[in-house]
Amino acid sequence: MKITRARVRNYKSIDDSSWVDLEDVTALVGKNESGKTAFLQALRKINSMAGESDQFHIHDYPRKGYTKYKKIHNSDPSTVVQAEFQITPEEMEVIESNFGKGVLNSDKVIVNKNYKNERFWEVDVAQSSQPSSAILNSPESPVIGPPSFAKSTDQLEVSAIGTQSPVASRIAADFLERWLPKFVYFDNYSTMKGKISISDLKKRTSEGSQLDDADRTFMSLLTLSGVSIEDLEEDLSYEDIKVELESASIAITDEIFEYWQQNRQLKVEFDLSQGDHRDPPPFNEGKILHVRIENARHRVTVAFDERSKGFVWFFSFLSYFSHLEETEESELVILLDEPGTALHAMAQKDFLRFMDERLAPQCQVLYTTHSPFMVDLKKLNRVRMVQDMDGVGTVVSHDAVGNDSETVFPLQMALGYQMAQTLFLSPHCLMVNSASDLIFLQTMGEMASATGTPRMDPRWVVVPVGSAENLPTFVSLLGDNYVSVAVMMDITPTNKARVERINKANSGVDEGAVKWVEVTRVRDADIEDLFEPSFYLKLVNMAYANDLEKPITMKTISDSNPRIAERVSAYFSAAGIAGGEFDRYRPASYLLENFVEYRDEITDDTVDKFGSLIQRINGLLPSLSKPGSNGRGPINLDTVQEVASVIS
Repeated sequence: MKITRARVRNYKSIDDSSWVDLEDVTALVGKNESGKTAFLQALRKINSMAGESDQFHIHDYPRKGYTKYKKIHNSDPSTVVQAEFQITPEEMEVIESNFGKGVLNSDKVIVNKNYKNERFWEVDVAQSSQPSSAILNSPESPVIGPPSFAKSTDQLEVSAIGTQSPVASRIAADFLERWLPKFVYFDNYSTMKGKISISDLKKRTSEGSQLDDADRTFMSLLTLSGVSIEDLEEDLSYEDIKVELESASIAITDEIFEYWQQNRQLKVEFDLSQGDHRDPPPFNEGKILHVRIENARHRVTVAFDERSKGFVWFFSFLSYFSHLEETEESELVILLDEPGTALHAMAQKDFLRFMDERLAPQCQVLYTTHSPFMVDLKKLNRVRMVQDMDGVGTVVSHDAVGNDSETVFPLQMALGYQMAQTLFLSPHCLMVNSASDLIFLQTMGEMASATGTPRMDPRWVVVPVGSAENLPTFVSLLGDNYVSVAVMMDITPTNKARVERINKANSGVDEGAVKWVEVTRVRDADIEDLFEPSFYLKLVNMAYANDLEKPITMKTISDSNPRIAERVSAYFSAAGIAGGEFDRYRPASYLLENFVEYRDEITDDTVDKFGSLIQRINGLLPSLSKPGSNGRGPINLDTVQEVASVIS
């Protein structure tokens, strides 16, 4: 059976998550304390790998309704979690061979679990289906269910849609319970410890004491290696035990290195010693197993849990998962709570690949994250947004609409990163201050093209970088992907020197590569100064009509700065208009939205200046080439002065 959707109600921060559709791999994205973990924890208790110890407790009921619910808990326990499963064609064939063709109206069934930890099913049995007494009473049909839920057929509470059906009860007891996947939860607390007291672990195991997730991870490694706790405790050959453990760890490490690109010089080692009476219990007596990581690069070893958290987590999880693959016959649903939080951004992307290539073919995966690098933008259909809303509690939704900015921030960052990568992969980048420059180049380029001037060459990708202070960072991020970079902004001597240092550092990468080209304006001029001052002020007045008591005139902005946008900015700051901040984007956006209305007010001189500017910028592309260089070649930086003359 495959889980298709799930719903959690009245659990911790969740009043009602609503039904959440699930994919082969599903990402729950949301900020801290939004309820992502609560959703996974409720889901795991449907049929937890940890068994009966992992159950719902009445104290998990939301506090705001706890007192009222406590009174009815025994007589009317609240359903906490529901999961819908799709029966496979093979499973349907088995059911129909026992109960008749068409016994079910749907291949979808729903399992429920309540606060009394009773599990019951909703099965849509066909009205015409008649139960056979031979089938219902046959001793040859034992109840088959997981150890965590041992009930007889008559005790099993199963609801058929519309009516209580013996056939539905029998289908649930004999087949659905057997096919119900086990839910495996793994978080940072599940990572293996660096030091284990063998006698303490054996004692807790024999007494039936509850093992924590870290214990289970270690036990899984023992299973993979073929070594038992008794082997470790008895005086068996030290070398034999070490060989078995290290053989298992090498196999796991080799698999990790298919996805782990950060440091391939790591190796997991094991040592046995007697407890030191000076150590705190339980490490002061009996056999102690030490798990250490050797870094061949630095020729040192450190305790396993003192090493890079990313590698420790990855090794622990893969040990646990490999053990489950070998020992579990049930289908599995893997629940990963904030996987990869200790991983570098590129390692997180590798882990996404690991989930798709290694986990998804074997089982379904649900994971929580607030990292933009744990979101695969090529598969946004798998993303679910999680938000804790006032008066509503945790809500899980399928799109970003209606979620607050903090909730969708990882998606915004992921999209921004992808856009930046797309831009930076372009061989020709024109860097400008802001989006307003881009708008003016587009709108005025269209007007100039009507006079016969070519539009902006489509090979240019215009990248707003914010300010000249950001320019060196953007240039360094480009790496070696580009042929030419044109910068249309004022460059301070300091920033120019920083970019030149980057150029020199990269000069040996490709002898013919062009690292950057500066397209500047005349001194003390911005792109806004290509417009007639009165026209630009009209755009400002219209864009800020709700913020201005009276229109701005040339007399109003009497500052000596020759740049009109800077004068407007100084006036806004002094008068406290719009919070003292002038946004150059707003006049540009207003022109874009009302271009048809205002195009006739733009002078021919302005159009000619923009046309000339665009021609000069386009002219830089041919000048970057030289014969035999495949489009790459040095540029004479004196061309900067040619473009500078456009605005003069």
